[in-house]
Amino acid sequence: MTKMELITGGAPAVVDVPMQETSVEIWSEKYGLRDHEGNSIDGDMNGSFKRVAAALAKVETSDHEDWKEKFEWALRNGATPAGRIMSNAGAEKYKPSTSTINCTVSGPISDSMEGILQANLEAGLTLKAGCGIGYEFSTLRPSGANVAGAGAETSGPLSFMEIFDATCKTVSSAGGRRGAQMGTFDVSHPDVFEFIRAKRTDGMLRQFNLSLLITDEFMEAVKAEGDWPLVFPIKADNLEDAEKKAGSRGILWKYFPITDGYLSNEVGEVACKIYNVVKARELWDEVMSLTYDYAEPGFILIDKYNVMNNNWFCENIRSTNPCGEQGLPYYGSCLLGSVNLTRFIVSPFTDRAAFDWDKFREVTAIFTRMMDNVVEINGLPLPEQVEEITTKRRHGIGYLGLGSAVTLMGMRYGSEEAVAFTDRVSRELAVVGWKVGLELAKEKGAAPILDKNYDVTGEMLNARPEMIADGFKLGDKVSGRVLMARYSRYMQTIAEVEPQLVAEIEQHGARFTHHSSIAPTGTIAFSFANNSSNGIEPSFAHSYMRNIIKAGKKTKQQTEVQSFELLAYRHLINPEADPYATEGPNKLPDYFITTNDISPKEHVDMQAASQKWIDSSISKTVNVPTEIPYDSFKDVYMYAYERGLKGCTTFRYNPEAFSGVLVKKDDLENTKYEFTLEDGSTIQVAGTDQVEYDGDTHSASNLFDALKEGMYSRF
Repeated sequence: MTKMELITGGAPAVVDVPMQETSVEIWSEKYGLRDHEGNSIDGDMNGSFKRVAAALAKVETSDHEDWKEKFEWALRNGATPAGRIMSNAGAEKYKPSTSTINCTVSGPISDSMEGILQANLEAGLTLKAGCGIGYEFSTLRPSGANVAGAGAETSGPLSFMEIFDATCKTVSSAGGRRGAQMGTFDVSHPDVFEFIRAKRTDGMLRQFNLSLLITDEFMEAVKAEGDWPLVFPIKADNLEDAEKKAGSRGILWKYFPITDGYLSNEVGEVACKIYNVVKARELWDEVMSLTYDYAEPGFILIDKYNVMNNNWFCENIRSTNPCGEQGLPYYGSCLLGSVNLTRFIVSPFTDRAAFDWDKFREVTAIFTRMMDNVVEINGLPLPEQVEEITTKRRHGIGYLGLGSAVTLMGMRYGSEEAVAFTDRVSRELAVVGWKVGLELAKEKGAAPILDKNYDVTGEMLNARPEMIADGFKLGDKVSGRVLMARYSRYMQTIAEVEPQLVAEIEQHGARFTHHSSIAPTGTIAFSFANNSSNGIEPSFAHSYMRNIIKAGKKTKQQTEVQSFELLAYRHLINPEADPYATEGPNKLPDYFITTNDISPKEHVDMQAASQKWIDSSISKTVNVPTEIPYDSFKDVYMYAYERGLKGCTTFRYNPEAFSGVLVKKDDLENTKYEFTLEDGSTIQVAGTDQVEYDGDTHSASNLFDALKEGMYSRF
């Protein structure tokens, strides 16, 4: 059973909403601690809360029991740490080599065999510790380029990505989850078309999410119908040598994340050979076409990431964690947690429905301290990762259940009132977090980089011209506290509502450099929150099929599940409520909408309302109906750019390519899959039909996906 506290007339009332069997099963398999013989240590979810609270309270220098009680209270009232924390905190006796960190970003992959293999080794160790990982692969020279000293041409970045793909598939990620990877790629790389088309090939790069690094310059070239050069740096000792090697198209000076070995100018740009010039619109159309069919590549507005980065003065972001909600520097880690918004709803489904802001602020404040403590028990395998997380102490607290919460309050997701609620809940999360960050800095010390002094550079003055107006000049020393609090574009936004808070952070620093991020939450929302909606999303549907990864199985298991708001409505209002009814007494209220009822622009507007207050980023998927016309779909990313987002992804159910994790039953019933038998004949079956293959029984749709993903290959 799970309990949702409601406040009615000033007194708490407890509503019991039975946990779905699948929610309990996911908790047991993924997050409940077991001994080496498979016996449960936690016993139930409350046991998991006690274990995690005790592990994080031990980090405190005093009052351990007091903090343990407060942490337990927060966990029971909506504070939901990410999966690695829930599974591994306090589990050292049984899982000594696993990490409490969900994901990381690789170090730079240098353009050499040694660099590639070293990065792959580090990736293997990271995956073994249970962490996902992100990489940028556009630092590798394009296919057909000369390999000095080998008398050969390189096969290009995508072929090397397959090495990392195989490593991820081979290394069993700790804690019972499949490895997760993000591959990012610069939109100006000569092999960009091959990257965009990669997922068209069955079984290729299936352990990766893929995202393009999109620059403002490229977006403006698309809007202007302009040319777009595809370039890569030249190994050269001087300008004359570079121009000779570049050939007839000449060179282009451009930012590149690695400068060692390349010719660079006084502002840090690198001399690049122009391999080809294409129309920006042609490249853009290719991106949108492949995204329409295959839901990839994703869309990372990398300039926006770096302009808004609190650590703009000491790091550059080129990749993200696997789901895109945290852009991270080399060896950066994403330490994630979410507050379950459904736990703060007063009098749901009535005209008195409201949100308990005081309780939300209290849970968020305690949760912020808990998350900071996770840094001390990070368990990361590489010293570079440990150095990065301990000097910056960044974490990402967000929320889950937004779609469920607005439904409980009688709002339509995407409406003006839902956008306003999203803005406020994100702002409250941010302000509370930074207040705690200031308090912790006074109590325990600021993040070390904020106490460090930095030399003022020309690049800094170019990026923040107001520093010149404030009297700073080249070579001056300035503290990280000042550079973040006074000159971070994000902190300037916080100063609009809390100027005194930001002024004090400039004086004392903060315990961390980043506080907020909104993750997709997946199985965390399903298990601990009884299938409240994921992260910032609306509910996918109110009754649908969920594909669950099972240990030792090559195909996923299909299970029918219900949304939290449907369970709550049936419990509180009408036990016979029917999500499929279109009329009559059992029809759900009109505000019970799902992803396909929301326009792409409404999806983006909800993300934009939150992004203003989120200092990292947001994992948000614009779900669209299968039948949406391409012309109605293709402008989604442009609208996201115009609204100032840091990134965006889309998903259109396309049974010819994949089914996805969440699937509507009628979509499966109406989709036919064709299989070729050993004798060469073919059969057609519905997606929900059961098929025997390789000694097991599978749903037709999941077997189709597994075959396309190469799950029945030699691995």
